[in-house]
Amino acid sequence: MKKVLLVAALIAGTTAVHAQDTLKKIKDSGAITMGVRESSGLSYTIGDGKYVGYHIDVCEHVIADLRKQLGGKIEVKYQPVTSANRIPLTVNGTVDLECGSTTNNAARQKDVAFAVTTYVEEVRIAVKANSGITSINQLNGKTVATTTGTTSVQTLRKHERATGVDFKEVFGKDHADSFLLLDSGRADAFVMDGSILAKNIATSKNPADFKIVGEVLSVEPIAIMMRKDDPAFKKAVDDSIKGMMKSGELAKLYDKWFMQPIPPTNTKIGLPVSAATKEAWANPNDKPMEDYNKK
Repeated sequence: MKKVLLVAALIAGTTAVHAQDTLKKIKDSGAITMGVRESSGLSYTIGDGKYVGYHIDVCEHVIADLRKQLGGKIEVKYQPVTSANRIPLTVNGTVDLECGSTTNNAARQKDVAFAVTTYVEEVRIAVKANSGITSINQLNGKTVATTTGTTSVQTLRKHERATGVDFKEVFGKDHADSFLLLDSGRADAFVMDGSILAKNIATSKNPADFKIVGEVLSVEPIAIMMRKDDPAFKKAVDDSIKGMMKSGELAKLYDKWFMQPIPPTNTKIGLPVSAATKEAWANPNDKPMEDYNKK
């Protein structure tokens, strides 16, 4: 029994040190692992192991600042993550910086930490342009797609205008799969972050076949995610992002990815920066979504 307790104590101690020494881990290994998405609005692949997007550029800027702080070369390793596994892979140390499109909420803050908010998202509904659907109450009897591991359908069900609306849920394994459910007619609507909807529509074969409609279901702060209980690492990440906010670099990156043609199809998403996002840049914070949706 003593041996078992000793092993348990050693494991717990190792975990604690690991969680609190990300900067040392990066410096000693000469590498940092970035969690990336395959088909998010802020992080996606263009093939051949290349990942691009607004949050990819933000994280690369953070890593450049970490190189200056730690005084050495830092290799960037890419770890594809999904909505379902992004938090476990961050908690267990596989991922150092999760650079996808993760909502900062109170439940997740129990397990992970978030950098200051870099984007404030609005959850919306995408439909076929000829569907006739323009609002939540027209989803009654319809099939609604969303992505496994996200909170969008729960958000839809909780919306006051969804009272009495009965719809069937179908789940895509990632955002591209969820959009395919809509594109192929297996779903009548796709509920997700507006930036993800806009990106998937803009890069589809026929963007004019789709439109974003209906009420804003939720306002959600999106941020870079990292392990919990590592204040030194969080400060380094936050300081880098705050510097980008102050210098105007973050606004330039937003314009690059949302108002200019983007790869691989050189299509403009055309999503102007919102007042809520500008406010988050002007007053940096890591408040959860619950603070944004207080009535």
